[in-house]
Amino acid sequence: MSKVPYAAYLRVYEPLAAFPERERAHWADYARRERLPTDQDEVRDALRALAAVPARVVPAGESGDAFVTVEGGELRVCPWRTRLRAWRALDEVGQWLLPQPVLDAALPPVARRRAAAEYARWRERNGEADRVWIRSALWHVPVRWFALFADEEREFRPAGATGGPVLRYRTPMVEARRRVARALRTVRRAVPEGPLAEALTDVGRWIEEFHPLSLLELDYGGLVWAVPEGELARDRSAADAAAGLAALAAGDQEAAKRWYDGLGERWMAVRERQFAN
Repeated sequence: MSKVPYAAYLRVYEPLAAFPERERAHWADYARRERLPTDQDEVRDALRALAAVPARVVPAGESGDAFVTVEGGELRVCPWRTRLRAWRALDEVGQWLLPQPVLDAALPPVARRRAAAEYARWRERNGEADRVWIRSALWHVPVRWFALFADEEREFRPAGATGGPVLRYRTPMVEARRRVARALRTVRRAVPEGPLAEALTDVGRWIEEFHPLSLLELDYGGLVWAVPEGELARDRSAADAAAGLAALAAGDQEAAKRWYDGLGERWMAVRERQFAN
């Protein structure tokens, strides 16, 4: 069964020590469950809510689920916080490449207004807790995300009997912070102001919110169903981003532009597939 939606994810897995003491036992017990929910379970729940009458664009309560992984013998946890992420996503609907009638049919304006009012009330009570461990991008991977990873951290698995292909990167948080800082210095020297510097600043600030022993993951998620498997196998977007930054650091802006134009065009071609019949 194809994955839905066609989204990529940037996830932070924090060690148990990063959580308040009352949460640590909960997550330790949670990780021992026989079956843990997947990203597709979360998506299916959201689609069922949207299909309800009236549509529910935001869950009534916060999710108690998480992604978990064990690295170096240590458990790390990435809470879903589905309700908070849904509220935040509604703030970004103006950036979606959808005709207004399609957007209004999928997310009725009255439901969006109700959700926005709920979010405002929630923030008045919980402003300091307004943090998410997962960022998502529909129909593409933002170029700035690739600056956080190295090509040797790439993991590709072709489709098999148990499911579709997988393409992801994982890196220690300290490496991600070092890379984004270096990329930002390079970009600011070459182009002091511009969208790439702003984007790198944004993602750099976000990852600074987490424990230094966290793990950062870029997962192509449902995009593996929007891109032919052969293209996925050849995709080296993190290496291309690194080559563009290296050219920029060397003062070769023409070469840097070629690298980033190619990377941007490749992902725009994927993004435009959302309008195909």
